[in-house]
Order: sequence, then C-alpha cells, then structure tokens
Amino acid sequence: MTLKVSWEQALAWRMHRQLLDPIGHLSVPEVVRRLCGVQAQVASSAELAVRVRRQSSLPGEINRALSEGRLLKTWAMRGTLHLLTPEAGGAFLSLLAAGRSWERPSWVRWFGVGPKEMEVLRAAVHQALDGTVLTREELVAAVTTRPGLGHVSDQLRSGWGTLLKPLAWQGDLCFGPMRGSRVTFMRPDQASTRWAGVPDPDEAAPTVIAAYLSAFGPATIENFRSFMARGRISARQLRAWFAAVGDRLAEIAVDGDPALLLAEDQDELAATKASAGVRLLPGFDQYVMGPGTEDGHVVPAARRSAVSRQSGWIAPVVVLGGVVHGTWELDGDIARIAWFREQGTPPRDALEEEVARLSTILDRPLGTKVGTI
Repeated sequence: MTLKVSWEQALAWRMHRQLLDPIGHLSVPEVVRRLCGVQAQVASSAELAVRVRRQSSLPGEINRALSEGRLLKTWAMRGTLHLLTPEAGGAFLSLLAAGRSWERPSWVRWFGVGPKEMEVLRAAVHQALDGTVLTREELVAAVTTRPGLGHVSDQLRSGWGTLLKPLAWQGDLCFGPMRGSRVTFMRPDQASTRWAGVPDPDEAAPTVIAAYLSAFGPATIENFRSFMARGRISARQLRAWFAAVGDRLAEIAVDGDPALLLAEDQDELAATKASAGVRLLPGFDQYVMGPGTEDGHVVPAARRSAVSRQSGWIAPVVVLGGVVHGTWELDGDIARIAWFREQGTPPRDALEEEVARLSTILDRPLGTKVGTI
C-alpha cells in the first residue's frame, strides 16, 4: 500500500532531518555529512549554515575542522565549492566524475583541451601537489612547463577553476589553507588521514542516493539531478543508479505527487506533524539547494526570482513550516526581513525570537525590522 502524506508533513520531516526543527546537537562534520555537504563559495554563509543547526557553536569551527582534516573544501555538486567530509565526500565526487563532462565535444571546443590533454594535466597536478601545498600561481607554474600544457595557463588561472574541477571530482586536488588572500591547493589524501578515496560510481551511487533521501526526501530523481549536476549526468544513468538501490526505495504520494523515500523512513514520516518552526537561513543554504530553487514546494514559483538572483546568487531566506516565506539581510545591526505579502501577517514574535538566536550566534545584538514585499 502506497504511503500518502501531505507536503506539510514532508517539509516538517525535512526540517527535522536537517536539524532545523528541533535544532540539533551534532558535531560540525556530522552536520556537513547530514546535509550531503555545505555550499561554501561564501565562507560566512557556510559557517552560518552549520551554526544555525547546532544548539551550541563557536566561531571558527569550520576552519578548525578543515585544518584538522575533519572536513575538506573542494569543487563538488553543480561545479560549486563545497565542504564535504573526507569519509563520505569521495562518493559524491565519484558521481560527478562519472558524467565525464570534460570529454564532451562541446566542452573540448570551448576550452580547447581534449581528453588526452586532461589526462596529462591530471598526472602533472597529481605530481606537483605531492607532499606540498601550492597557490594557484605556483600550481600553474609547475604544470605548464610540461609538454603540451603551455597553452592552458590562462584557463588554469581563472577563478572559475573549470579545468581543475574534473581533477577535484577524481580526487586529485582539493583546497588547502588560505595563504593571505590567495587560495591554495593540495591533495585530499594528504589533507586528511580520513580520506576514503573516490569509489567506483556504481558502488557510490546507492550510498549517495540514500544520503540524499535521508536529508531531502521525499524527492524525485529530477530533484537529485538538480542537486548533483544538472546536465552533467544523463537521465538514463540516474535511472539506472536509482534502480540499483532496489527495495530500499519506497514510492509514496505527497498530496498526490509521486516521490521517493527510503523505505526505512516511511513510518517516521507518516508520524510527522506539520511544523510551525520559523528559521532564518543563510544564502546558499542546503535546505534550498537540496531540492533546487525550481521546486515550488519549498520556494513558491512566483517568488523564485526573489531567492535565486542574478549571477547565481541565492539569497538568505525566512522559512516557516518548511516553506520560504521571505528573504532577509543584515544591514549593520539590523536584520531586515522582507516577508512575502501573499503569506499573510508576519509572525513578529517568532521572527524576533529567531533574530535573537542569530544575535547569540554572531555574538552581537541585532534589531529586527519586518517589512512586506
């Protein structure tokens, strides 16, 4: 018999699984692992994404975890910078590498680097980073002296890291500690003794899918594709991976919408009540990125442009009951909340309580200003 639940239940279950209602007690790496990584282009947003999910936290915990090898920072899902755990991160990278996007004719035409040259680059980077940490310029200087790689120096200097991302996905490099204002690179096997390597994608897929559904279920294959790589992994490959999970998956109905969940989580979901929890989440938060901003159950379709802005910027959001009801920003010592008018009267007491919690995390008093848009 197919389990039938409401979207209110489903989103409340996600809030619980993502340590948002109630707030959790997991360690920093455990939070990152629970969320299937944390997007980290904006370091302050990544730190806040972890801290808002912990009853007790301290500033600088992300950097400490990185320096101790309990976290890694690398290019991962959707080609963006993420925090991952060294034990589980390689499985996610494996699925990205499986798409072999750097072998596609369009990629080769655009970047002027073919598959054979990428293999030469991969070997050169692997050797250059052996036992050392290099800035981008140092890495470029080390590899472009190799025959056949001199013409890629400009591409390698790009902050977008397009030629380096395939190497990150294959486990050949990750980010090292900042050297002043300059990024550095190192090998993940030397960044952390916990590094478990990059497994075969067919071996990794069931683990990754289970982790995703444990945090973002109920969800669809398209949700997972949006989270992982958008066009970098074929729909056919994704269907095969989901099929391989077998009877661990359950097909359920969420207000009539078909979705997938781990079979072991059905009873817990069925018993979940709707949430009235209000949370202020930072930009690029996994709660939004997991299903994707195009998923209208989390981000109302009419308000997607308020959340997903120009140049790929994802705004900080106000979540009530699992649904985005507004955005917010810090303006000096004021938390300015822009409540979506169609969502009714803003719950001012709950919003002020959440701002007070944010004040404790940031260790400075914050005022609250609520407006509607």
